Amino acid sequence: MTSPSRAGIRIGHVWIDAITLAGTLDRIDQLVEAGQGGSVFTPNVDHIVNVERSAELRAVYATASLSVVDGQPVVWASRLLGAPLPEKVSGSDLVPALLERAAQKRYRVYLLGGAPGVAEEAGTLLRSRGVEVVGVDGSRVALSPKPGEDDPIVDRIAAARPDLVLVALGNPKQELFIHRCQERLGAAVCLAVGGALDFITGRVPRAPRWMQFSGLEWLYRLAKEPRRLARRYLVNDPGFVLVLARTLLVPREQRKRL
Repeated sequence: MTSPSRAGIRIGHVWIDAITLAGTLDRIDQLVEAGQGGSVFTPNVDHIVNVERSAELRAVYATASLSVVDGQPVVWASRLLGAPLPEKVSGSDLVPALLERAAQKRYRVYLLGGAPGVAEEAGTLLRSRGVEVVGVDGSRVALSPKPGEDDPIVDRIAAARPDLVLVALGNPKQELFIHRCQERLGAAVCLAVGGALDFITGRVPRAPRWMQFSGLEWLYRLAKEPRRLARRYLVNDPGFVLVLARTLLVPREQRKRL
């Protein structure tokens, strides 16, 4: 659950923790060691716009155990709002670092989602690097499933007794799935990781570092996958400007958490 003791900033309806990559890894360690489960989201421009339009998503994001900033434009927005986030903690940076730590600490890891064959390929690769992958599942998950439709997937995950579940279903499906199933997964810490498995396997290349830190990673990805991403980046995401403008009108004490 969101705690008032966590420093951060609200952009639109999304609270984002003021935390570094190193701090994020430590916080996930704490969640695993507490054994009470948890959820980790990585909101970016697209996610913030989607949350603005959906009361269901607003409720889901409000329950996140940890919410870290994915995308340099959101970091810049936090500065404009007077509560600068310390650094970008994108899922594509967080996941490799977390899996390296998982190998060291012998965390049990479950992979769910990705394009056909990606979870299996990522599982094989990660096992070769010493990660204890206890299950992979490339099953399709419905955005709004029928009663009981998630049960076989949840049962498989629960039976594997993972410490970490990487859910690569894309936004908002992955966050909704985690919220629906979190209680039944017990001590597992679930992370919404988007395309991180694609990056791990090399199926999708990452943007050059200079583009990542100059706020142009979206342009690189659009050039690589125009048919899939054009609507997101060119139609949906410009709405972030309006979200930011409305947030600027909110008193600072209501959009900042110490």
